[in-house]
Amino acid sequence: MNNINSIKLPLNLAIKYLSYQPRTVYEMQEYIKKKGFSEDIIKRIIGILLEQDYLNDKNFAALFIESKAKNKPKSKFALQYELKKKGINPSITDAVLEQYDDQDLALKAVRPKIRMWQNLDDEKFKKKMMNFLRYRGFNYEICLSTLNFFLESKHNKRGLK
Repeated sequence: MNNINSIKLPLNLAIKYLSYQPRTVYEMQEYIKKKGFSEDIIKRIIGILLEQDYLNDKNFAALFIESKAKNKPKSKFALQYELKKKGINPSITDAVLEQYDDQDLALKAVRPKIRMWQNLDDEKFKKKMMNFLRYRGFNYEICLSTLNFFLESKHNKRGLK
């Protein structure tokens, strides 16, 4: 009986922590550790949560990347970095990121900003786009090819007017 009572509180805390948003195993370990529970209790809680599929790093990584790609695209490098900070194994991250392409992510990231930047002169336009893409972790080649794509379409639109 005492055995069950010893994990009831940390398990309830862990489930409450999960109720706000999905978490990684690492995030959960750190959370329970901060609450002052022993390594043994932490291992048991993590085991229970894994067994019940409340924690699943592969699913977490897939959902995280899908959400970022849809709502706030960043480079694969930036996504890898963010997931590494959350304790996701790089092999899991690499497997999930296989289906993504930095060029596509860069184009997707910039599209919502184009309307805002369309009336800028070419120098300001270049600076805005390059800084925006670099801040999101894209390498120089991807930034440049994305810039050229939009500059070309910007000039074509002007030529049509």
